[in-house]
Amino acid sequence: MGGLTGGQAIGSDRPVLVVGAGPVGLLVACELLQRDIPVRVVDAGRGHSAHSRANVIWPRNLELLDRIGVTDELLAAGHRLAGTAFYSRGRRLATAWMSRLPDSPYPFALTIPQHDTERVLRRRLAALGGTLEEGVRLTALDNTADGPAVKLEHDDGRIEELEPGWLVGADGAHSTVRKELGIAYDGPPVDVSFAITDARLSTSLPEDLSHYCYAPSGAIVLGPMGDGVHRIALNVPHDAYDEQNPPPREMFQQVVDDRAAGRSRVEELLWSGSFRVRVRIASTFRSGRCFLVGDAAHVISPAGGQGMNTGMQDAFNLAWKLSGVLHGEFGEAILDSYDSERRAVSHQVARSTELLTKAGLVNTPAKVALRDAAFMAADRTGLFQRKLAPQLGQTAVSYDGDRHPRLPLKVASGPWASGASGASGASGDGAPGVTAPRFDSGGWPAIDRDRHTVLLWPGTRTPPADWPRTRDRVRRELPDATPVLDLTRAVPQGLARALGPRPAVAVVRPDGHLLARLDPARPQDTTRLLDRAAHLRSRS
Repeated sequence: MGGLTGGQAIGSDRPVLVVGAGPVGLLVACELLQRDIPVRVVDAGRGHSAHSRANVIWPRNLELLDRIGVTDELLAAGHRLAGTAFYSRGRRLATAWMSRLPDSPYPFALTIPQHDTERVLRRRLAALGGTLEEGVRLTALDNTADGPAVKLEHDDGRIEELEPGWLVGADGAHSTVRKELGIAYDGPPVDVSFAITDARLSTSLPEDLSHYCYAPSGAIVLGPMGDGVHRIALNVPHDAYDEQNPPPREMFQQVVDDRAAGRSRVEELLWSGSFRVRVRIASTFRSGRCFLVGDAAHVISPAGGQGMNTGMQDAFNLAWKLSGVLHGEFGEAILDSYDSERRAVSHQVARSTELLTKAGLVNTPAKVALRDAAFMAADRTGLFQRKLAPQLGQTAVSYDGDRHPRLPLKVASGPWASGASGASGASGDGAPGVTAPRFDSGGWPAIDRDRHTVLLWPGTRTPPADWPRTRDRVRRELPDATPVLDLTRAVPQGLARALGPRPAVAVVRPDGHLLARLDPARPQDTTRLLDRAAHLRSRS
């Protein structure tokens, strides 16, 4: 990477404190640990509940979970869905197909109980040398210019005073970290209550799709989870149920009969519960050396199953930047972009899930007819597949408008092998200074996990005669050890489309988002960009 910051960041000699051990907090910890950043993970005792709400992982997050090496284990434990179907009064209106996404190595959604996701992540945390300290509650936080100072209360009543180098609040919607930082938590006027269950279901509906069913009385979602078990969620009146009075099987059967497509019988509830959603987004996700991630930063409508997935992307966005800062690879100002990028995405997701929620709650004949006609028209014209499917699958996430779109790439399973890049490296074709390209078994190029990767792209047409010379000149100008991929072989269509028909140099961030697409005839521009990225001020 061109130009380091001249030393490690303040607080790099002290552990990062992660408060909260749900999926998002565990992901932050795993990302940091695999880069040898010392981490403490504490959890107040939320428990390892079997009654978890989040149960779907979308294609984009399956890509990112490869960064910590858990995607295959999750796939083995979960149930794959080809897409999501939408119905009105039993009639199918439209389908958003994950299986037809042209630009993802994981063209499906994965349903898996949240407690199973957490179990996999806890195992990975332990394998990376991390420890989860349960029954430890953050009770006070003083966020000074010198860094955070906290008080931790242990189960035995002992109070520990600690000054971590950095602090990540992953402690949920009622976050103590957020409250102690005095960060506002507001949102649009969405206020809906849901009843939820995992139930054994006999059904005529296909088990490779999730089913969003609308009726005049409300909406219901049936999400297959494998082995005849379905997640069922439906809107109910506020205060209809509570912990002492959970929703019964008979209620679910009645609503299934009233709202769901097909024919289904609720055989047995494995558990049931209810919850109320008020959409909230923190006014900032960063305060000094403290950060908010997941539900501590945003609570959105559960429509579309976007909540946990959005939190996971918070974790990945923050962790590669923070680890780079702590290793002296990036300037500290890159952390400002965590707040600007993820807060903007949170607002976008909140708006889209609000619309999806409202679509399921319309009940006047005129509005129902309008909604149904709009869904069917969008399906027939392909708009549903082009727009909604990537939105649900989170492959459409882009930062700073369209300036930093996600590219359809995979992440190398570990750090770039020593000697695989740098001015003295050579590719299989003997070109000096060009890294032998890395592709997985499916033909997907794999970028470096921790640093910006340079893609040398000859274009979709026959490469120009001087391409080898141009490519090699670019490579010689790059700083030593820059990860480089020479894309002279066939690449997935989605990547070719994103890179365009003409030769280009594409600089890709560690999270797979495009940093910039540059002219290969001006190799100095690439070198300057890498240097600016290392000293990032806030928006690169």
